[in-house]
Amino acid sequence: MTIASADQHAEKSRDALRAAQLYYLQDITMEAIAHELHTSRSSISRLLSFARETGLVEIQVKSPAERVSTSQQRIRERYGVTAHIVPVPASTNEVDRLERVAVSAARILTPFVDSNMTVGIAWGSTISAVSRHIPEKVTHNTTLVQLNGAANYQTTGIVYASEIMTRFGVAFGAAVQQFPVPAFFDDAATKQAMWRERAIRRVLDIQKRMDIALFGLGSPFADVPSHVYIGGYLDESDYASLTASDVVGDVATVFYRADGSSTDIPMNSRTSGPSLELVSRVARRVCVVSGKSKLPALRGALAAGLITDLIIDEPTAHLLTDDVA
Repeated sequence: MTIASADQHAEKSRDALRAAQLYYLQDITMEAIAHELHTSRSSISRLLSFARETGLVEIQVKSPAERVSTSQQRIRERYGVTAHIVPVPASTNEVDRLERVAVSAARILTPFVDSNMTVGIAWGSTISAVSRHIPEKVTHNTTLVQLNGAANYQTTGIVYASEIMTRFGVAFGAAVQQFPVPAFFDDAATKQAMWRERAIRRVLDIQKRMDIALFGLGSPFADVPSHVYIGGYLDESDYASLTASDVVGDVATVFYRADGSSTDIPMNSRTSGPSLELVSRVARRVCVVSGKSKLPALRGALAAGLITDLIIDEPTAHLLTDDVA
């Protein structure tokens, strides 16, 4: 094979992989893919056939090590994280971008979950979107546990959190353990007293046995607002406290700074979410991120070592790797 033909083959392989990801993981029609890639529907059909014939696609899209993108390599080398990059045009608006990432995240996540596992789930706008697309995969003796309470002074939060947990539970045929406590306590002493109750300790013990933790990143800067920042969970004094503590984001309503530190942040003494130390000890920690406005929160979470698997849209992944190029 000549150098020119080798280059052409490599280019065709890249195009075929991208088309396959859009078609099989995001359920985008061939007509829409053709429009996005500026080619014809028949060309997309040939690329999908080539992807199947050459082993890029079997039952699901796969990306062999030798075809891992530069961005994936850089993220792995810099952060020790496996990145699953979702093809999305840079011109896509933030709402549509989130939806496309959520569709892919649901497909990517499903093979991770198996029988006899405990999966921790943090509610939020991103994970809510993922929950709407989870395909069915029946498991046995699998438990899903809610990682943080959802009640606030305006609502119990039960409906919102329950819908998310129920969608995952139905998809996996799993037992669902909800966490019926406030997202934030008014007084840290109240939390400490409640954490001594046997009913609460039982949920906390389940959280400690997690095999997988699934979460998005809360961010005060997000273009698609994080639920904790728009759902009546924080008042003006809380925002002032977070600003004074240089907070850039949260995981399951536990806040952290740009360097990944979370100590001495007053709000964390009142949160119902698991400590970041507990999260970092979970074997598989799946984070779903969409949009450049989440970059400060993402960098902080990576600095804290909270992520093993990152599902992220392509433009945001490129911006992240600008830091490590």
